[in-house]
Amino acid sequence: MLVYVAKRLLGLVPVLFGVVLLVFSMLWLAPGDPVLALLGESAQGMSAAQVEELRRAYGLDRSFPEQFLDYLGDVVRLDLGTSLRSSQSVASEVLSRLPATLALAGSAMVVALLVGGSFGVLAAVYKGTWVDTVAIVVALLGVSVPVFWSGLLLMLVFSLQLGWLPASGSGTWRHLVMPAAAVGFSSAAFIARVTRASLIEALRQDYVRTARAKGVPEGRVRLKHALKNALLPVVTVVGLQFGGLLGGAVLTETVFAWPGVGRLLVDAIRSRDLPLVQGSVLFVAVAFIFVNLLVDLSYAALNPKVRYA
Repeated sequence: MLVYVAKRLLGLVPVLFGVVLLVFSMLWLAPGDPVLALLGESAQGMSAAQVEELRRAYGLDRSFPEQFLDYLGDVVRLDLGTSLRSSQSVASEVLSRLPATLALAGSAMVVALLVGGSFGVLAAVYKGTWVDTVAIVVALLGVSVPVFWSGLLLMLVFSLQLGWLPASGSGTWRHLVMPAAAVGFSSAAFIARVTRASLIEALRQDYVRTARAKGVPEGRVRLKHALKNALLPVVTVVGLQFGGLLGGAVLTETVFAWPGVGRLLVDAIRSRDLPLVQGSVLFVAVAFIFVNLLVDLSYAALNPKVRYA
């Protein structure tokens, strides 16, 4: 197991290098002059000499390899630069929003696992019945309905009409209910569909028929034998969904004014704060990579064949 973990960690090195390269290239691939993009509207009142001075101050007068090596060294030291709008370090800006994002992502995944897992198991066990039909319809609704629309609908019903929950903001658990429900319902739809398909396939296997022939109770056959072997595809979907949420549920955080990483990224794009945009995107990518690593390690825990291979 330790050898498997070591190989997976070594495999992250070129991936992380590629991510840093792509994030840094954002400044070069963006159309127009990077300095003018950094300055925004304030560049209109500046002379060409002042712009050139700023280009030298930011190090943008050097070649791409030189700038990238400097940026790579800063990233290794966890220095993501300084925000243009707040003059604070980008790392501190992102870390200050991380608790809110973790709270939203964790709550949404609890909702998604409870709803999606339950619907998926019920649909597989009662395949072809009205229970299966209802589960499929709910899953289709969850996949089809945009998160921002379901969020606005929740605000209309539970905040404006019933007055049970605050419409936006943060601070208490009541502020977290509607954002978590909006994101969790969307993720639950994917989990339900994958759980249903995977469990139906597992229930058709020979080891399930053998267990039934031995007189093993049906509940134990479904939970111990079939469900455990059906979890690998489900774990993949859960990992992808959770990784996306850690990156910031941009639409949900914007609709509900939730102070997470996703909203920070949107605000940075609006204010043309490129160092903050780069740092936020880099955080999103790295978080997604490490969640995928945890998913791979969970494969080895659930299925020894992966570890031995």
